[in-house]
Amino acid sequence: MLPVAACATGSIITQLSLLLQRYRPSENLQNQVFDLYVMKVLIVEDELELSKSIVSYLSTENYLCETAYDFNSAVDKTALYDYDCILLDIGLPDGNGLRVLEFLKRNRKADGVIIISARNSINDRIEGLNLGADDYLSKPFHMSELSARIAALIRRRQFNGSRVVEINELNIDVTGKTVQVNDQKIDLTRREYDLLLYLISNRNRVISRNALAEHLSGENVEIYDKFDFLYSHIKNLKKKLTAAGCTDYIKTIYGMGYKFEA
Repeated sequence: MLPVAACATGSIITQLSLLLQRYRPSENLQNQVFDLYVMKVLIVEDELELSKSIVSYLSTENYLCETAYDFNSAVDKTALYDYDCILLDIGLPDGNGLRVLEFLKRNRKADGVIIISARNSINDRIEGLNLGADDYLSKPFHMSELSARIAALIRRRQFNGSRVVEINELNIDVTGKTVQVNDQKIDLTRREYDLLLYLISNRNRVISRNALAEHLSGENVEIYDKFDFLYSHIKNLKKKLTAAGCTDYIKTIYGMGYKFEA
């Protein structure tokens, strides 16, 4: 039997140490680094190697990951802590993962949940969604898609389910995918729009160039050279917004990435 609590504690300490090393502030970054907010993700998955792969991938995107390998440890953790997102496998060795959803619902927990499962029956999907899951992703899946689903879930929750996001003079219709500055419509490309929404959904949080590049291009990110395509999109997005009279909210955090500061 895996010593879940001990493993999880050691894992968290290791991740925090890595984050502190990665974001050790230099003189000109000190004030910007300390307001970094780390999203917490609980991975409820009994396949050890898959769980490790998810932790490894999400940690590079600055998520703080905790793990549970069975039903009981998942219930214990969700009872004690709140998470921005829970990745939940249905087929747990000591109980159906859907019972974890029942526990969350019964205790009025508001954690976002994405079911990840090899089961692909419509009945499992319907039951999971009816019990309160936000999304359902069938195995096998690409890590880039999983990351995109997590970002989308957190975005919906951060925006309180609102169709329109307003930040001072900036107005974004999430459903219509339109952007206005001072009631003037701004024509953005699909990637510029995705980039803006991704930055806003992680407002006041530093996002690495790797995370932004993969969010925009998924598995094709490796074909691009030295992030030139990302720099181009950032430059064009900032130019279009400021030309319309928008405050320059997108800040370059040198050596780290970018932050939407508002």
